[in-house]
Amino acid sequence: MSTERTTSTYFQLAVVDHDETSNSDEQIVQMFLATCCRNVNTRRNYERAIIAFRKFISNTALKDVTWREIEAYKIFLIQGGNSYPKQFAPASIAAFLAPLKSFYKWGSDQHIAFFIKNPTASVRIPTITITSRRNFLTKREVGDLLRELHKQSLRNYLIGLTLVMLGLRVSELTAMKWGDFHTDPLETSIWLTIANAKGGKRREIKVPVILWELYSQLSNSLAEDGDPDRELLMFPLSSRQVERIIKNAGEFSFIEKKLTPHWLRHTNATLALLQGATLQQVQENLGHSHINTTQRYLHTVQQIQKAAPDFVEDSLRAFIE
Repeated sequence: MSTERTTSTYFQLAVVDHDETSNSDEQIVQMFLATCCRNVNTRRNYERAIIAFRKFISNTALKDVTWREIEAYKIFLIQGGNSYPKQFAPASIAAFLAPLKSFYKWGSDQHIAFFIKNPTASVRIPTITITSRRNFLTKREVGDLLRELHKQSLRNYLIGLTLVMLGLRVSELTAMKWGDFHTDPLETSIWLTIANAKGGKRREIKVPVILWELYSQLSNSLAEDGDPDRELLMFPLSSRQVERIIKNAGEFSFIEKKLTPHWLRHTNATLALLQGATLQQVQENLGHSHINTTQRYLHTVQQIQKAAPDFVEDSLRAFIE
């Protein structure tokens, strides 16, 4: 069933049974998920968060929720929720609240109008401490990792190269199909279309020539004429399998970091900025909605390039023996 048909069906059901609280709430939720969460992982996480909130508010209809219920739920999460006395980390609390903010913002839009007001508008999500500033590999570590992956297989080598060169999320890598590539109008470069990125967005990523040549080698091993079916997945693996491949290769390479595919995404951003890419270029390539998300990598790069003590050293160099 297509997204358009699914959305239309949910809308009709929601309108017909709008007076039946439990049914209409479920239909509204499903309509939101169908229209706003095209990525499978995003949909699963959002649905889980909304189910948890509906369990907390018990018999209260979603349209009757006010900021009081949202704040009460926030306190409930801060105190640890059902896992009390173990408290949730700010990132975990944000994972529960962010989907609610998106849901009510969508439902209170004047063109949708399932809710009169957005009860989450004044609710603040806890500040999340950035822990990814040092989650990148050095050039030597990247080289060690790629050499190990190359020894294993062309497929594993390309998984590592794709993650570090294109900056993909692991879910985007496992969803790549052979038909997702196209040339530009002048046929001078190859581009990869990420159709269902995080938040259901779409973006285009330029594929370096050397990487495309290796993709061609892989395609030749899959099809006699070197032209696999357009719908065939390039890497028919689960996210967990890719994570295991990268983790094990990191251990065999003696990299003393708890390596994950996302580290290679961080490495992509850091190396791009170090080599002169602009914030906007990195933002577009990684698919960040806000430049502030990309900005954190610039902080890391600025520290690497020249920190405050380096400037002091320059000024005092004549006096240092």
